[in-house]
Parts: sequence; structure tokens; C-alpha cells
Amino acid sequence: MTEIDDEERRRLLCETYYRDVYEFMIYFTGNRNNAEDLTQEVFLRALDALRRYEERSSMKTWILTIAKYVAIDHARKKRIRSWFELDMLKGITSSLGSPEKELQVKEERQQLIAAMQKLKPKYRNVVIFRGLKEYSIKETAEILGCSEAKVRVDYHRAVKELKGYLKGYMEGAWARGLSR
Repeated sequence: MTEIDDEERRRLLCETYYRDVYEFMIYFTGNRNNAEDLTQEVFLRALDALRRYEERSSMKTWILTIAKYVAIDHARKKRIRSWFELDMLKGITSSLGSPEKELQVKEERQQLIAAMQKLKPKYRNVVIFRGLKEYSIKETAEILGCSEAKVRVDYHRAVKELKGYLKGYMEGAWARGLSR
């Protein structure tokens, strides 16, 4: 592979998968600053390992697997209390019209994110990939390195836990939407 080809491959890797990795990190950490730092870490690791990529799985699966491990490393280093920062919600502009509706939606997002932070990391991962990113069971299993049956079971259990966390506040609105 020539230097130009290698450089082009690196550029395409970053351009193609940046948003997927960044959104995963936002969902996982609940914090924009942490998500940006962790996304950068994912791409540093991926670019460092790019020559060793063997194409046994899709590039998307490969880079999201790296993202999963970076997120797990981050979770091990941080205490749960630091995860409750909700900086990612600051500065979101409303397309809803009324300030009351905007406040309601913001409160619902905060409750969902706070509830997700209470989940075990393995449950949070499966909710992010299956529920929020809408990846297939097969893709999710490949990224998480487990069986499709485990993805189904973990997703079911995670949604059940989320429903429990959200029940009192949301009166079932978000919880019903999660079980689709």
C-alpha cells in the first residue's frame, strides 16, 4: 500500500465513522467533553492499528468494537458520580416551538440519560446500539463480541430496568417507546 493510499484510507476512516463513534460516546458517557476526548482516543487507537486490520468484520464493526473497549476503559477509571453530568444537553436548540414543550422534552432527555447511567455498562451498550442507534441484532452482537441470543436477552433486561427507572417520572411515555 502506498503512502497516498494509506493516507486516503485514514482520512476516509475518520470521515466515515466519526459521527457513529462520537454519538456512541455521547450516549455512553452523557458528557460532550468526555465524548470528544474518547472519540479522539478511539481514532488514535484505530489509526495506530489500521495496518493490522484484517477485514474479518466490517470496518464499522471493527471501529465500534474499539469504541466499546475505550468506553469500558473510561468507565473503569471514572466513578459513577462523574457520569451524571448532562453537559451534552446544553445548547440544544428547539424545533418544538413553545418553551413549555422544549422544557418537557429536555427534562425527558435528562431522565432518560440519568436512567441509562444507572444501567450496567453491558446493558447500556446494548441499549445504545439496538435502541438508539438501531443497529441489527447481528451487528450489535459483532460489535459487542457476543451471541445474538445474548444481545436479545440483555436488551430485554435493559429495557425492563429502564422502564423501572423511568416509570414514576415519565408515566410510561418513554418506556413504551423503548420496547418497540
